[in-house]
Amino acid sequence: MIEIRPITTLEDMYQAEEVQRAAWGMDDLETVSVHVLHALQHNGSPLLGAFAGAKLVGFCLGVLSLSEAEGQPLASRLKMYSVMAGVLPEYQSQHVGYRLKLAQRAFALDIGINLITWTYDPLEARNAHFNIARLGAVCQRYYEHYHGDMGGINVGLPTDRFEAAWWVASERVANKAEMLQSAQSNQRPDVVDFAQVVNPAVFNQAGLPVPASASIPTGAKQVLVEIPAHFQAIKQQSFPLAQEWRLHTRQLFTQLFADGFCVTDFVSTMGADGKRRSFYVLTS
Repeated sequence: MIEIRPITTLEDMYQAEEVQRAAWGMDDLETVSVHVLHALQHNGSPLLGAFAGAKLVGFCLGVLSLSEAEGQPLASRLKMYSVMAGVLPEYQSQHVGYRLKLAQRAFALDIGINLITWTYDPLEARNAHFNIARLGAVCQRYYEHYHGDMGGINVGLPTDRFEAAWWVASERVANKAEMLQSAQSNQRPDVVDFAQVVNPAVFNQAGLPVPASASIPTGAKQVLVEIPAHFQAIKQQSFPLAQEWRLHTRQLFTQLFADGFCVTDFVSTMGADGKRRSFYVLTS
């Protein structure tokens, strides 16, 4: 049985260091150290853990920060930035991360915070499904090489990131929080049928998706942007193709966001050829 509760002891914070190494392949220089975790937690930052008995199997860390809406009163700009949320590999796909984020949402609502933001790699379909389809976050900001060069699962590629905006008091998010959705519940062929895919991928001889030239229809109110269903597999099999996907989607998302589109959903379908296809839904 998994229990979600605050992390308060140094012993458990040392476990959080190990979760970071296991979840992201981080080395010691890239992990948030126990000393930093303790300083933040001691001064009010929510440091929440998922425990299987005494074993920490996942955690999330948030800090209070300000939105970029300059000219507004500071109180209206207050938000939470979710620094990281990670789960041990052997406990992933068991709703542990979902329960941690719901606990983070509850903490934010208790102290009157309506917005939580964080960043993630827009080419990671699993994270997109979790952040956008399940939690109900939206996105309209793209950052190029946000973290600079990194190791672990990020090694070798520009660390481009989406900024997820999670409006925790909204009806959209509240509705998502009422049910624990399965991956299958997000298959939305209706959206794929009526919204145009601006960059439909083709598959090469190795069975890997290759990005196509993008065409954004004039006057469209909703479009789909395809990303690889398994980006880490592409990195392992064809690193140049992974680089191509990074630059292709960087240009496409930057243009769409500048044109007023916002990521509002994420869908995944299985084609007749047995290949999984993944799409962001963008609405203007």
